[in-house]
Amino acid sequence: MDILSHGLWGGIAFGRSNPKKYWSAFAFGIAPDALSFGLLFTQNILGFGVRPNFSGGPPDPSTIPAYIHALYSITHSLVIAAAVIGIMWFAHKKLPFVMLAWPLHILVDIPTHGAAFFPTPFLWPLADLRVNGIPWSDPLIWFPNLGLLALAYGAWWLHRKRTRGT
Repeated sequence: MDILSHGLWGGIAFGRSNPKKYWSAFAFGIAPDALSFGLLFTQNILGFGVRPNFSGGPPDPSTIPAYIHALYSITHSLVIAAAVIGIMWFAHKKLPFVMLAWPLHILVDIPTHGAAFFPTPFLWPLADLRVNGIPWSDPLIWFPNLGLLALAYGAWWLHRKRTRGT
């Protein structure tokens, strides 16, 4: 799924109670992509590092540096996400609810990434199981995602409007 949608789903699912929680959940929703592909994007903006060609669709994964693949495996692992969230829960004696946007990102990516370009390594480092899903850019995924986001945010807006009496 695209990075903005991940943030929007994270925010609506885990941050509705107040703006600070919303933006924290939004950040955890985009974090897996921002911490892997965001680094590559930043390097390209600054003019150093490898410049994969995205103009004709996804580039050949072999043209993307190995450290991006490694970061992607770490940030897209339910095992790693569960361990980090568990440590935070133990340390703070409270479930860090907004952090659940991170595993939501991974769960959404599993069926929305094809095998040809960065299938989700959701069980890394325990197993290399990956699903050949329908890429998120396919209209079968893209348009329903946009529609569901519009419905979710519309329902949230209506609920807030009714509960605030405005």
